[in-house]
Amino acid sequence: MPPAPAPAPAPQSPRPYILNELTWKTVKDTRYQVAVLPWGATEAHNYHLPYTTDNVQAERIAALAAGRAWERGARVAVLPLVPFGVNTGQLDTPLCINMNPSTQALVLRDVALSLAAQGIPKLVILNGHGANDFRQMIRELQGAVSLFVCTVNWYKVVDPKPFFSDLGDHAGELETSVMLHLAPELVRPLSEAGPGRARRFKLAALREGWAWAPRSWRQVTDDTGVGNPAAATAEKGRTYVEAVCEKLAGFLVDLAKADPGAMYE
Repeated sequence: MPPAPAPAPAPQSPRPYILNELTWKTVKDTRYQVAVLPWGATEAHNYHLPYTTDNVQAERIAALAAGRAWERGARVAVLPLVPFGVNTGQLDTPLCINMNPSTQALVLRDVALSLAAQGIPKLVILNGHGANDFRQMIRELQGAVSLFVCTVNWYKVVDPKPFFSDLGDHAGELETSVMLHLAPELVRPLSEAGPGRARRFKLAALREGWAWAPRSWRQVTDDTGVGNPAAATAEKGRTYVEAVCEKLAGFLVDLAKADPGAMYE
């Protein structure tokens, strides 16, 4: 007789802070204090990281931080990720998907109005993409919605200098290390990665940063990377993510307790 088939694995219990995993049965009985909206981008990340790198990082760091905050009593809900960001400088790179800031503002407004109408008092945009800038959108929203809205760039929560030797800002040592920790199955061998060499602006003011213009990506870098990933390791990623998530979780706990009408000393 053929062997009996192995029993199907028991389904995992949903995490009560991840909306992707919840049903109305759970949500209707929970009074959520903070909603977290991960927001990423879809763009090339050198030859070794996937186009969805910013999405994977924002979504998983949101989940890790929210889980810690939940264990400390904060009722946090991580919303489904928005996978498209501002990529106007990469429109000539196939399958880089651009969402203009004006479109982002409309999406954010609709999300914020929905949450406000449902009595969710606070919203955190957890941003994972450097070209996304939600500050002016939040200023415009202030007079239109009743909820408190703020934005956090997860990669600025903790100073990366003590953790990484190369501080390039795209598919370099930091992002590669984080991906080796969070999603190693999505990372190609580092031997396939380009060096991430970036050309600088010729004009001193733009080079020094006191004048600003968006970068034209294909003119800046041949492999779409900015920063050398050669020194990246999963252990560096683990220690950095641990520090980021601990600090971010603390913020979510404090925000959950805070009175939006009394935010100043």
